[in-house]
Amino acid sequence: MKVCVIGTGYVGLVAGTCFAESGNDVICVDIDADKVARLRQGVIPIYEPGLEELIKRNVAEGRLGFTTDLADAVRRSLVCFIAVGTPQGEDGSADLSAVTRVAAEIGEAMDGYRVIVDKSTVPVGTAERVAEVIASRSSHPFDVVSNPEFLKEGAAIEDFMKPDRVVIGADTQRAIDVMKELYGPFVRTEQPILIMSAASAEMTKYAANSMLAARISLMNEFANLCERVGADIDDVRRGIGFDKRIGQHFLFPGVGYGGSCFPKDVKAVIRTAEQHDINFRMLQAAEEVNERQKRTLFEKITRHFGEYLKGMRFAVWGLAFKPRTDDMREAPAITIIEALVAAGAEVHAHDPEALNEAKRVFGETIHYHRVNYDALDGAHALLIVTEWNEFRRPDFERIKQLMKHPVIFDGRNIFDPADMKQRGFTYYSVGRRLVRP
Repeated sequence: MKVCVIGTGYVGLVAGTCFAESGNDVICVDIDADKVARLRQGVIPIYEPGLEELIKRNVAEGRLGFTTDLADAVRRSLVCFIAVGTPQGEDGSADLSAVTRVAAEIGEAMDGYRVIVDKSTVPVGTAERVAEVIASRSSHPFDVVSNPEFLKEGAAIEDFMKPDRVVIGADTQRAIDVMKELYGPFVRTEQPILIMSAASAEMTKYAANSMLAARISLMNEFANLCERVGADIDDVRRGIGFDKRIGQHFLFPGVGYGGSCFPKDVKAVIRTAEQHDINFRMLQAAEEVNERQKRTLFEKITRHFGEYLKGMRFAVWGLAFKPRTDDMREAPAITIIEALVAAGAEVHAHDPEALNEAKRVFGETIHYHRVNYDALDGAHALLIVTEWNEFRRPDFERIKQLMKHPVIFDGRNIFDPADMKQRGFTYYSVGRRLVRP
């Protein structure tokens, strides 16, 4: 099938590459000529395990290409995916200006029937709006489909190739048949293709992310309560996780959620509800808890060392909002590091993939280290903010030798408190008792 994907951000690049991997002819479109040139050379703008290899293979085999010519890509394709950004506006609502601009350009370029697919995360009613824009610029027949993505950064290739489900919001059988054919190779293990209205598909994306965000915030609230009453959040998590009505996923406490989806989507749902005279109190609470949770590690630091941190040095392991990505959008590390710098502390940071992104965020206000142990030299404490696997089994003796004080603030609970006590560390975690040697 002939496919074009407009937007080579995280979603568009993964989707286009995976469609090409399943045998389709795919053109990825972007307005950034430098980015397109780099992609043609095999330079990938994001870190996602396995993506670079897939792009290079499909480009070499002629199934995947990159261009800035949207009109030509539309004329050569039956299915046109809109995968441009929908950033958060000042009032919390999604900014659809890029989506409507692309829809207008598609309408002007069409020379026959097309299936136009909203792949970007968009509020309810966007499919209708896109249809209106296209209809105002083209007399050719078309269908607009909502096809939300449910990719986890760090596991996006696996998620796309072996999805839990595929959600298709479409009103005509013609569009449904096209989409089923396109997604057929990815659901051979009987995972469902769910057909619904475009409005329901748009709401499904927001509902899924809101539900997961609310679970995280609820567990963080319980973790904070556990610390006060002497309970252990790990025991609590196991105790409820085996309940089939709850399950094991998204029950791990920490320093809050971040990334490109949860923060923005929760705010967008709250704003949509307000526009329809609904006070979405549960999601408002989830958002408030998350913002407060991002400061808990810093608050533990000031309780331990005092509020005056000038001249003190802190090592930070983990900057991305989660492992296996370089994405720092809404990352808890930003809140934590900004608080440390504002208090006069010197910050030495390490992340396996996000250092370049961190330099764009922090500039010269902190120090960067390619090797995690290099950040520890003379540090008063180590902060673990992202749970990269390579942090889970470090050389603890080397850590103690490098640091000024054997103090660890673990925002992801990757170490065992009893083991840390035996090793001689003062160990702070989330939802568990403070451990001292």
